[in-house]
Amino acid sequence: MKIKENDMLPEINFFYLANNGPKSISTSELFKNKKILLVGVPGAFTPTCSLEHLPGFIENKSIFYSKGIDKIIFVSVNDPFVISEWAKSKNETDIQFIGDPNGDFVKQTGLIIDLSVIGLGTRLSRFAMVVDNMRISLLIDEDGGDLKLSAAEKVLESI
Repeated sequence: MKIKENDMLPEINFFYLANNGPKSISTSELFKNKKILLVGVPGAFTPTCSLEHLPGFIENKSIFYSKGIDKIIFVSVNDPFVISEWAKSKNETDIQFIGDPNGDFVKQTGLIIDLSVIGLGTRLSRFAMVVDNMRISLLIDEDGGDLKLSAAEKVLESI
């Protein structure tokens, strides 16, 4: 079953790369008592994600923050090393990057795309959601890998 607006985020562990190696961080640690813009992408360094999706959020981050967003977080099924290198490649420190390498978030939210036919396996579908204290107040799901609805400019229109 796919997650929807007004649902609570599932409690899982995401991963990121800290100074001393990979660390897990829970949904509660990331989202409790905060208003977060969570952006899901099929994969770090993939052409649409790197060249089209992420840059719009980098360019517009100050506008999102001025609209009451506390933090922008990008999530992908990639491991914490890949996620960290992706952030470094964009010289981005204001947006947080986390991984769902075991697909726990994918499985529990139903935000899934099967890209096995091109060798990428099961991934997150492309989406943007506003999470207010663990509850989804806005969900824009591409229901796949297209970038039509969840581009930064489109998300700004919805907030």
